Amino acid sequence: MLTYSFENLGDESLYEHLYRCIRTDILAGRLQAGEKLPSKRALSRQLGISVITVEGAYGQLVAEGYCQSVPKKGFFVAKLTSLPVHPAVLEKRPAAQKKPKRQYLADFTANSLRPADFPFKTWTHLLRQVMSGQAEALLERSPGMGILALRETIAGHLQSFRGLDVNPGQIVIGAGTEYLYGLLVQLLGREKCFGVENPGFDKIRKVYKKHGVRCVPVDMDKQGICPSELLKKQVDVLHISPSHHFPTGCITPISRRYELLGWASAQEGRYIIEDDYDSEFRLTGRPIPTMMGIDVSGRVIYMNTFSKTLTPTIRISYMVLPEKLVPVFQDELGFYNCTVSNFEQYTLARFIKDGYFEKHINRMRNCYRRRREALLQTMKEGGLFAHADIIERGSGLHFLLRFHTEKNDTVLQKALADKGIRMRPLRDYYAGETPDAAHIFVLNYSGMEESVLQEAVSRIVSCLV
Repeated sequence: MLTYSFENLGDESLYEHLYRCIRTDILAGRLQAGEKLPSKRALSRQLGISVITVEGAYGQLVAEGYCQSVPKKGFFVAKLTSLPVHPAVLEKRPAAQKKPKRQYLADFTANSLRPADFPFKTWTHLLRQVMSGQAEALLERSPGMGILALRETIAGHLQSFRGLDVNPGQIVIGAGTEYLYGLLVQLLGREKCFGVENPGFDKIRKVYKKHGVRCVPVDMDKQGICPSELLKKQVDVLHISPSHHFPTGCITPISRRYELLGWASAQEGRYIIEDDYDSEFRLTGRPIPTMMGIDVSGRVIYMNTFSKTLTPTIRISYMVLPEKLVPVFQDELGFYNCTVSNFEQYTLARFIKDGYFEKHINRMRNCYRRRREALLQTMKEGGLFAHADIIERGSGLHFLLRFHTEKNDTVLQKALADKGIRMRPLRDYYAGETPDAAHIFVLNYSGMEESVLQEAVSRIVSCLV
């Protein structure tokens, strides 16, 4: 006889409670395979519940395979294989305590945008226009390479700002550069050896390795990647940031660029991924021309993102494929859907086309220039340059500091953290040995609040004296 209590059910319905009770008896072996269950009417009278409640519980048990319904005979316990020896008991554990996020007075590692710097009013205005005027288009399936309107505006921007003459059909939109790296692995082949800059942005190495390709660090000199290393390490695809290397700030000169293009064109299947991640924020002189702009053999894949220019959280990046790779991409990867929502794509297209993007870039360039000058002035007035030398090449949103200290980098990094200053040593960006990297730290100032600069510099100095 099935006897169950229906007291203290909480938010659980009657049929759910009955279903769970019977299921527990089956799993515990108290109800054997082939055993007939009471009829719906008999069980409803016995438990004092409605027939509909019993019918709902039996129906769920049948749907999940715990019972079988035999016409004109009733409900029977199904034969289950690999039943647990003991009924499963959920162990109640205390909720995991989240470690409190450490608060820093100044975080010089963050690639962040202050809320006041994002054009919320303009973006919201354009989003409303898009939602009211392009409602039908918003609900259409986006092409795998991204909506045409955004690709056309990006092509126009590249023509006016970077001197790149590309057609919209070469442009692929994706949710972040990490996603696009994965597409390139599939497009170029997992049998390829990918070479990355050493030192370099460590996430790039991790992404390629997680996609199952051989990824090797390629040593650099003051002009960028060493071509001899490419042959020695048998690199097929080279990922570089020639206009502003992170973290050293190195700019690859034209002679070295032609050497690298010569390496790529010397053998079929070699490609260069040109990562132009912050070219908009070269603060002195004109933007450095792209490698794709001087490539005549179709071996350069250009890549950029709106994470630096707008905000890291917008997650819209793009790449420009050589024309010969476009049909290959469409044949091999054209089945993918675009990973950026239509709402964001159409809004960004309007933001660029109506001239707001250019105005925003100009405003932010002036803002970062003032922020950089304020930081350097505060360092000078605070006496930091008596304890450190700046390594700064006039472009991008970071520079290097070489500290005059006998402390090793680990000790110094901890001392800074204890004072509320977060900073990463240059050695963190190396794979393997770290020649000439001792006491050099990377300082990103894009998200700095000027109100804390004086106190931050004072704390840094206190760790060095």
